Amino acid sequence: MTLAGTCLLAPAFTISNYVLSPRIPVKLPAAPDSLQKENPFSADKLLNARGTNPGEGTFWDGAVADSAGVLGFDKDAKESVLRALETRLRAERFAKGTLKITSTSRAAVRVDGKTLITKATADSAAAPAEAQLSLLPEQDYDITVDILGMPDDKSAPEFKLEFIPEKDFEDVKLEASPSLKRRVSARTVSIGERATSTSLSADGKYLLTYFRETVSASETRRRASLTETATGRLLSDQVEPQASWMPSENKLVYTRKRGEKHDLYCMEVPSMKTTLLVKGLPESEFFLSPDPRYIFFQTSVEGAKESGTMRRVKSPDDRIPGDRDRSYLTRYDLETHLSQPLTYGGAATFPLDFNADGSKMLYMAQYATPDRYPFYAASLIEMDMKALKNDTIVANEQGFITGAVYSPDAKQLFVTGGPDVFGGIGANYSPQPAANNFDNQGYILDIATGNVRAMTRDFDPAVEGGAVWNRVDGRIYFKGEAGFYQNIYRLDPKSGRIEQLKAEVPYVRNFSMGDREAAWISYTGGDFNDDGHACLMNLRTGRNSTVANPLADELKDLEFGAMEPWTFRSKDGDTIDGFICYPPEFDPKKKYPLIVYYYGGTSPTNATFYHNYSPHVFASRDYVVYLINPSGTTGYGQEFSARHVNAWGRRTADEIIEGTKKFCEAHPFVDEKKIGCIGASYGGFMTQYLQTKTDIFAAAVSHAGISNVTSYWGEGYWGYSYNSVAAAQHYPWSDPELFTQQGSLFNADKIHTPLLLLHGTEDTNVPIGESIQLFNALRILGRDVEFITVEGENHVISDFDKKLEWQNTIMAWFAKYLQNDPRWWNELYGK
Repeated sequence: MTLAGTCLLAPAFTISNYVLSPRIPVKLPAAPDSLQKENPFSADKLLNARGTNPGEGTFWDGAVADSAGVLGFDKDAKESVLRALETRLRAERFAKGTLKITSTSRAAVRVDGKTLITKATADSAAAPAEAQLSLLPEQDYDITVDILGMPDDKSAPEFKLEFIPEKDFEDVKLEASPSLKRRVSARTVSIGERATSTSLSADGKYLLTYFRETVSASETRRRASLTETATGRLLSDQVEPQASWMPSENKLVYTRKRGEKHDLYCMEVPSMKTTLLVKGLPESEFFLSPDPRYIFFQTSVEGAKESGTMRRVKSPDDRIPGDRDRSYLTRYDLETHLSQPLTYGGAATFPLDFNADGSKMLYMAQYATPDRYPFYAASLIEMDMKALKNDTIVANEQGFITGAVYSPDAKQLFVTGGPDVFGGIGANYSPQPAANNFDNQGYILDIATGNVRAMTRDFDPAVEGGAVWNRVDGRIYFKGEAGFYQNIYRLDPKSGRIEQLKAEVPYVRNFSMGDREAAWISYTGGDFNDDGHACLMNLRTGRNSTVANPLADELKDLEFGAMEPWTFRSKDGDTIDGFICYPPEFDPKKKYPLIVYYYGGTSPTNATFYHNYSPHVFASRDYVVYLINPSGTTGYGQEFSARHVNAWGRRTADEIIEGTKKFCEAHPFVDEKKIGCIGASYGGFMTQYLQTKTDIFAAAVSHAGISNVTSYWGEGYWGYSYNSVAAAQHYPWSDPELFTQQGSLFNADKIHTPLLLLHGTEDTNVPIGESIQLFNALRILGRDVEFITVEGENHVISDFDKKLEWQNTIMAWFAKYLQNDPRWWNELYGK
């Protein structure tokens, strides 16, 4: 018998290359009652005996079908045999069709672990079974074929597997091979386990590493591991994921819920002996001071509510749900079980640090001042923990303080905040007229005298939060944002010298040090091709070592395109930073469409794999990707970031256009007629605004973009406060040109580029009306515009499944205009 003569209605793609498991003997289950007629067992159920996860097991030999696409096996006359075959299928473009198996035996076909086809009978002549299958562009589909041969079958097992495209998709190129490397997809950058943070014990002897694994849309797992720092010896890989170190001892504390309350446990390290400390805590989240007698809670208290249908809005922020709530601090005495409120009143309070023995606590009180620029004020307050008395160190600072930590002797503070705090002592943004106060700086404040020293005035990287003033070596360690990268820096408070510590990864997400040692730093991070990498740095030798890299096995099977820096000299004489990402299997003789991506907010684009706009996701779909950090972003010095202020796209847009043109000139493999651009939030604003200034783009995508700066200023939850930086001390009535002419709505007639507007229906940061206004305008003008809403999502699309649909929408839009292939878009949204 042969399958070679199978008649097809359309050209079929035959899948011929597999890996094959050894023969797996299986048996029918025993029937204790031979006369039983109910619930008969059907042999095809044995097709599920191997499970549904592809790639499980230690097989596999290669198996190749014959010239007719048929794979056959010897018939076993004595026992039933299950054989498993696996391969990988990929389509160059979106395709629809039928996956068809023609087999003499019982067979099951699974795609990505889900059973798509079951053929329940064995036949003397080959019989088909099939199911519809849509293939997304450059997405990998793991296909498993289970073949069941039984002694009483009339024919030897053989099968043929084909994908038969629908008529409109016959031109789509397909590949199938078990050795086909996977491409990066939106799903790839969302799932898997990553190390999220680390925590060193006070003496640096032990390290906690925290992990988070996204399994699926509905399942997320967390855990923590405990290792010995010097040797790397694993003590446990299943520590409670919320465990934290006691400040002065090698003990871990954590809570477990019991009813409506929470019990507090203590685990000694390294013995792992666990003790119940106290029952019935009111909260599960807590923080610790050096005094082991106390734990502290940050408690949210609901504000006053109004009854009836009418509600008085008291301030610009009062319309935000929860704005009347306040965050207060409470101390819990583990000996007396007394909960002692520490703060109350109109300001929200946030803990910052304790001194060495826990006798003093530093906290910040923050409150809105809508009639005084910049609309919020903060005070730094020191509390005597015995007398519970406050000493205000910094009062009502009308600026942008973001944090502070004590010096080892608690006589000074390392304060982080914008260039304008402390009267602008740290400002260095000339000749720009105003600072970008999102460009965080570092200051040392003498508590007794009030004297302030600006420590990072001439330091270009922006200072990130979570600084450590080490009690052993007296140095200040902090994370700095340096363009695409984030690094760990060490500041000598006496000399003012700052040095970068050489981490193993270029993008450090967070770091940890022990309070009573200066030999180790632990950190997590990654780069464009990696994420969730946990490392240790020996500060004495400068040597780094890997603690955990759980994504390594997942990523080694991926086919990444090459990445390299690409900068250009702007017409103003500045070097504008950027990166190029090539497609996998890049061929410089081909012409490729280009996608340009730029920053949102005012933070630079990051060199990180775990990103909603990962360049590898676009490059894997056969685009060249250009990442650019133009004027206005932090991480390149105060003057550079200050260009964001009172500009709303001026200069920044010109640099993106100039950079894109120069990029194309420098890279002849780019098709200059097929350039797309994409951005979100302020980047979405930039997408819209760019189309009013140039026609070089063939397609554009704006997610949660701002079309009318005035309506965003007044309606967005944080519109007016964001504009306290972006439009510092400028308002619609004082500078109407800035608030109108820099937006796309008032220039909608200049837009000719096909534009996709995406917006979450529950976006509170940039209200959905920003997309509605521009959509209405462009439809009235008869322009090519689409408006897709994401139901129930806020500013960032966080739901796992919705994120995949959202990403597919973006890819289908670019495929339509940059790859001349509208079929995917038409399948999603119609012609």
